[in-house]
Amino acid sequence: MTMFCYQCEQTAGGTGCTKSGVCGKKPEVAALQDLLVFACEGISQYAHRARQAGAIDRQIDLFVTEALFVTVTNVNFDADALVAWLNRAAAVKDAARKLYESAGGSDELTGPAQWTPAADLAGLVAQGEALNKADRIEKFGADVAGLQELVLYGLKGTAAYADHAHILGQDDDAAYGFFHEALSFLADDPTDVDTLVGCALKVGEVNFTVMGLLDEGNTSTFGHPEPTEVRVTPVAGKCILVSGHDLQDLAMLLEQTAGKGVNVYTHGEMLPALAYPELKKFDHLVGNYGGAWQDQAKEFAAFPGAILMTTNCIQKPKNSYAANIFTTGLVGWPGLTHIDADASGKKDFSPVIDAALAADGFAGDEAAQTITIGFARNTVMSVAGKVIEAVKAGALKHFFLIGGCDGAKPGRNYYTELAQAVPDDCAILTLACGKYRFNKLDFGDIGGIPRLLDIGQCNDAYSAIQIALALADAFDCGVNDLPLTMVLSWYEQKACCILLTLLHLGVLNIKIGPSLPAFIGPAVLNVLVEKFGLAPVSTPAEDIAAALA
Repeated sequence: MTMFCYQCEQTAGGTGCTKSGVCGKKPEVAALQDLLVFACEGISQYAHRARQAGAIDRQIDLFVTEALFVTVTNVNFDADALVAWLNRAAAVKDAARKLYESAGGSDELTGPAQWTPAADLAGLVAQGEALNKADRIEKFGADVAGLQELVLYGLKGTAAYADHAHILGQDDDAAYGFFHEALSFLADDPTDVDTLVGCALKVGEVNFTVMGLLDEGNTSTFGHPEPTEVRVTPVAGKCILVSGHDLQDLAMLLEQTAGKGVNVYTHGEMLPALAYPELKKFDHLVGNYGGAWQDQAKEFAAFPGAILMTTNCIQKPKNSYAANIFTTGLVGWPGLTHIDADASGKKDFSPVIDAALAADGFAGDEAAQTITIGFARNTVMSVAGKVIEAVKAGALKHFFLIGGCDGAKPGRNYYTELAQAVPDDCAILTLACGKYRFNKLDFGDIGGIPRLLDIGQCNDAYSAIQIALALADAFDCGVNDLPLTMVLSWYEQKACCILLTLLHLGVLNIKIGPSLPAFIGPAVLNVLVEKFGLAPVSTPAEDIAAALA
């Protein structure tokens, strides 16, 4: 069985995984995921045309959104679960066809719209293998095939944020409509480069809207993040570690563990939860434990309690500690216990709590160490006058935004070295999980303004953009005229949609690394370089010198 996957930064040889995914994805899973995307294209062929005639079905919208999210790197590698998703997809496609016909549609659609699922796992895998992306590269060429993938990967990332927003009661009908429009567009195998680039930038535009919805969902539910000193060393007691992105799951867990004698720690992208007023009010949310992607397996193996994974970012668990890992949301890994929601969206975390109570927990307190987080847009803009004054006085000369997704590749030290090399009269804005390379270092302050400002999760790129826009307004200039340099790391598809958002907004001269996407062909790369000044990172010294020149 063969595969071809090049949707993440760590793809084998920088070209594509062909035997098994570097991430742990098996060939049969890759085939099933490709088939699920194909099925979504078929659903959207009908749903897009029905919507044009005024017929909308929110359940169809939500299925496509969730199904795209399921195929994001490290979300769901459970073949049986993917078979269930495909069977649901067939039923949803039938519903979309009926919606289309009820709206007056009579044309016989071709391509993915005609897909019928095979009867068993082997047949479904064979259908997925027939969609091999290596064949598409040979058919369309690297540039066209890569742009098709860029649109798709951007849609996957945006779908992840849309799902998070929906859970918090935030929906945008136009965004759902665009998912269908773009997937229907891809179903027709578009080949015009300019049209594909335009669609990719439209993904960025829609993603900006969706990130705004998620920001509204988080802040209206849990309050605006505020500067918070967070303990990053353990305390004695039974414990649960929560990793992922879903603040709502964390809130439910905190409510259910109150008074149970179990301490809760955040991990990875959950760290920013400790800055939200409605979450940090729980006394048993005691701090953060670990978080560096390259150390995740080691951190999980050493954690003496239960581990809850919410909505992605998990490395393949080792058998020695897999029994203490529980998943929720769309996460699926063979052998892990999944916590399902009931009809009202509530989840019973009793199995997680019981596992934590049965485990050893931390025997004693480690020496206290803290970091400060919570510098989202409201916090930064509340001291905007002080920041502007420092810039005008020359005390604060430049901002470096060092953010994005992290990966486990050995020797990936550029971002730590960059942060350490940033001059003392410059500030560092950071977000997403890449910050775990350097967020425990002491960067000091500039006139009371911390030099390291942790904005939050990857989706809090929305906050960073709002900060940049507000500063540009205050200085009566464009964002590209600010003393601001963006240096982004990328790992998976959410980083792709954020990059497309920045390009849509006209942000120029972004540095990206540690390597450029394998799916971007040479001609397309030239366009991105010429039009947007997008460039790969070089060395910290060279990139800082260029930024300050």
